[in-house]
Amino acid sequence: MAKMEVKTSLLDDMIGVGDMVLLEPLNEDSFIDNLKKRFDHDEVYTYIGSVVISINPYRSLPIYTPEKVEEYRNRNFYELSPHIFALSDEAYRSLRDQDKDQCILITGESGAGKTEASKLVMSYVAAVCGKGAEVNQVKEQLLQSNPVLEAFGNAKTVRNDNSSRFGKYMDIEFDFKGDPLGGVISNYLLEKSRVVKQPRGERNFHIFYQILSGASEDFLCKLKLERDFSRYNYLGLDSAKVNGVDDAANFRTVRNAMQIVGFMDHETQSIFEVVAAVLKLGNIEFKPESRVNGLDESKIKDKNELKEICELTGIDQSVLERAFSFRTVEAKQEKVSTTLNVAQAYYARDALAKNLYSRLFSWLVTRINESIKAQTKVRKKVMGVLDIYGFEIFEDNSFEQFIINYCNEKLQQIFIELTLKEEQEEYIREGIEWTHIEYFNNAIICDLIENNQTGILAMLDEECLRPGTVTDDTFLEKLNQVCATHQHFESRMSKCSRFLNDTSLPHSCFRIQHYAGKVMYQVEGFVDKNNDLLYRDLSQAMWKASHSLIKALFPEGNPAKINLKRPPTAGSQFKASVATLMKNLQTKNPNYIRCIKPNDKKAAHIFNDALVCHQIRYLGLLENVRVRRAGYAFRQAYEPCLERYKMLCKQTWPHWRGPARAGVEVLFNELEIPPEEFSFGRSKIFIRNPRTLFKLEDLRKQRLEDLATLIEKIYRGWKCRTRFLLMKKSQIVIASWYRRYAQQKKYQKIKSSTIIVQSYIRGWKARKLLRELKHQKRCNEAATIIAAYWHGTQVRREYRKFFRANAGRKIYEFTLQRLMQKYFLEMKNKMPSLSPIDKNWPARPYLFLDSTHKELKRIFHLWRCKKYRDQFTDQQKLIYEEKLEASELFKDKKALYPASVGQPFQGAYLEISKNPKYKKLKDAVDEKIIIAEVVNKINRANGKATSRIFLLTKNNVLLADQKSGNIKSEVPLGDVTKVSMSSQNDGFFAVHLKEGSGAAGKGDFLLSSDHLIEMATKLYRTTLSQTKHKLNIEISDEFLVQFRQDKVCVKFIQGSQKNGNIPTCKRKNNRLLEVAVP
Repeated sequence: MAKMEVKTSLLDDMIGVGDMVLLEPLNEDSFIDNLKKRFDHDEVYTYIGSVVISINPYRSLPIYTPEKVEEYRNRNFYELSPHIFALSDEAYRSLRDQDKDQCILITGESGAGKTEASKLVMSYVAAVCGKGAEVNQVKEQLLQSNPVLEAFGNAKTVRNDNSSRFGKYMDIEFDFKGDPLGGVISNYLLEKSRVVKQPRGERNFHIFYQILSGASEDFLCKLKLERDFSRYNYLGLDSAKVNGVDDAANFRTVRNAMQIVGFMDHETQSIFEVVAAVLKLGNIEFKPESRVNGLDESKIKDKNELKEICELTGIDQSVLERAFSFRTVEAKQEKVSTTLNVAQAYYARDALAKNLYSRLFSWLVTRINESIKAQTKVRKKVMGVLDIYGFEIFEDNSFEQFIINYCNEKLQQIFIELTLKEEQEEYIREGIEWTHIEYFNNAIICDLIENNQTGILAMLDEECLRPGTVTDDTFLEKLNQVCATHQHFESRMSKCSRFLNDTSLPHSCFRIQHYAGKVMYQVEGFVDKNNDLLYRDLSQAMWKASHSLIKALFPEGNPAKINLKRPPTAGSQFKASVATLMKNLQTKNPNYIRCIKPNDKKAAHIFNDALVCHQIRYLGLLENVRVRRAGYAFRQAYEPCLERYKMLCKQTWPHWRGPARAGVEVLFNELEIPPEEFSFGRSKIFIRNPRTLFKLEDLRKQRLEDLATLIEKIYRGWKCRTRFLLMKKSQIVIASWYRRYAQQKKYQKIKSSTIIVQSYIRGWKARKLLRELKHQKRCNEAATIIAAYWHGTQVRREYRKFFRANAGRKIYEFTLQRLMQKYFLEMKNKMPSLSPIDKNWPARPYLFLDSTHKELKRIFHLWRCKKYRDQFTDQQKLIYEEKLEASELFKDKKALYPASVGQPFQGAYLEISKNPKYKKLKDAVDEKIIIAEVVNKINRANGKATSRIFLLTKNNVLLADQKSGNIKSEVPLGDVTKVSMSSQNDGFFAVHLKEGSGAAGKGDFLLSSDHLIEMATKLYRTTLSQTKHKLNIEISDEFLVQFRQDKVCVKFIQGSQKNGNIPTCKRKNNRLLEVAVP
């Protein structure tokens, strides 16, 4: 396959004009025609200088492959065809190489592709940054946070199948190498009203449909949900299914993403329980009832839904039911409780559903931030990605659209400030001559909405806080009084008569002329949605829930922390959030992606000129092009410019002595760049054409290659010299060592010859001395022998006179010695056998040997016991240890014990590994089985026995069905606290479990076995080995057993049996089981 030709400029094989700055002639028609021509050829990206225009193709294009990522990696912005990857790479390299914090602002209408654009930016940055296990984990967590937030915060609208119904701003944090460390997500104004009501043709949030479509039947049963969408009032049925969207597959994707992000299993379960509770809240319906005092109150029609909600959330049913029927108002020390009519009850229900879901979403964002936040405290570089709802003009526009469009006004304002206004102001500051461009500044519209005294939000807050009767109509009247003369505000009820004949503007509406066009807002619901009130009774009911997540979502419900201060309104909260966002964006270097929707049908290959023209106008794209054409494509401070390109001129390389501007002038004169291609500002150099910049970069690249070659040459010379000097030094060392070795060999040869001569001489001298010494010795020995004989004669003469006095003692000692010899010789022939149980021992022959005789018996017994033990294998030792343990536990305590002494402990009485019947059980147990035995499990209801397979492993006790092999119960050894049994001749025993443990839900086990002693012994030893605690073995003819919530007494009695010698169990009453033992 031929290698793909690599482009070196966006002018190569260009369809239309890739950069609108180069468009001729420049007008609205040519602008739209150029976009349409590129769109028809699948070129959905176009530049305006450094701004990227993105047109939503409404289909998948093969331009986001890993090969494309590598193609745009580390390439100049203008080097290849326009692409979102080029802007992403430019922002990432500026952050990594120039240490500048970046932000990528993605703006446009709903359905223009902003969410997909943010995903592409994040995926590109993840692909080009560093590798490694820890870095990959951070990247994966950052990317997988998107599916989670989309499931809970996105919904299908008439304009977009995956519309973001919240604003998201993510700061991705990098280290000095450009590797991601973590991130922080901020969310803005979730459209929580969608939870309880959706416009025609739209859906609720994705997660509701995903759970019902993708969850298993068991999971739905746990959540008390049914798969049928029509069962739930909060789900609109006309758009429940979306073409091309697989809710079941998306649910699996969300579950996997939550696991990757770091959600624990119990957290995931809690989240879906809250979602299920919200869904079921919509099914609660109320009916009116009249009280004796004539006041209307509401009652819940069917309490089954309420019961299931309370079971899911752990709330007392009576508490929640009262919260739906009554409202308590507190003022200082007084409390007034009033009943709620049906309309107020429905309002309370919907308010609870909206608040519950909204707070769950905010908790999700906080929880994700905990997982993806940077773990180190080093200085970080930051890249922000803003994906926020686009400008919305619907048939019915309410408070949510008003807030969304206000946010887009602010974004347009910052775009104006940072790309148009600052562009002109910077040229003026730098003293660069250029043509002034007039542009529309939407600050007047922002002031209309957010002014602290006369703004619409301020008027709305004032109405919400005003005592007396407050309605949406009074709010509109106030707007008519304050904003009547504003040129961007229109109302039918305005004092100005110019709108009185405008029949397209209803009486209950007002219209604002936004930068994107005129939008008519229905004032109905503005006050309630801005108040966003949740009755305190409902907050307190939620706080009383045993469900830990729901309790954490409503901290204000804590009676100990009651705050009578009115909470801030939704509008003021959002205004503060937007102000914080704007302040954050202004501290970063902006990069813009302007998204355009080609048609309203969400269809591919359709380009609506009128719709695109409308978006071009309100986005101010033509003004942006005019600014770029009138100005310069690139500007840079003199110091970094000189530092970057100083190697291109001999006079500035390697160090320039003088002002930076003078160095840049020398550099550009040396390179012979035409004067019309650049201008010198007060602190920056301005380059008009990008191609001039490309030329500088190419020259720099070539010069860097030359410098690299020079460095390589110098390095190689240094390396060769270093090697030569090392070899020379090594040769000297080797030569000195060899000379030393040669001299040592010569010395050793001379030394050995000298030693031989010396040895011969010393031998001759030694032999001569030896002859002399031998002669002298013989003389001395002769004298000694003579002296010895003489001394002996003298001593014998003296000894004869004492002989008779010492004869008795000598004879006594001799006699004892002979008796001892005889005793030991007889003992040798009369030794008993080597069996440790042989108690025979020879009789004692003499009384004085009594202690010796006993000590010998003891030593011999110890010796033969040791000899006997040495014959045992490790398996036999283990068996005898278990037998010894059983003796200590049950000897003289349990009547059944003597019969077990002669029985070997086999352990595996069932051949589970060989019997195909138990294959399923064998696959389920992956640990070594210590004991496998069929036992009888006693039923507390009637005392009857059911056969079960009892398995003891290293860590668990298991009970399985004998027929199917299915595991019925699995208990960790740490949860077993005691084993109880009687002292009689029966096989009954009880296994007591730790209270509060997961296995103790059904209570203790009462079992019967033919190998009770062995099972209890092995269970005792295994528990001691694993937990380091001795298992309590209680032997009593009467003990208590816990069955679920009740304690039952098990009593053992003596009696004759119809079944022979088999003990039987019989239920006497609810608290007594009687076991008759023969």
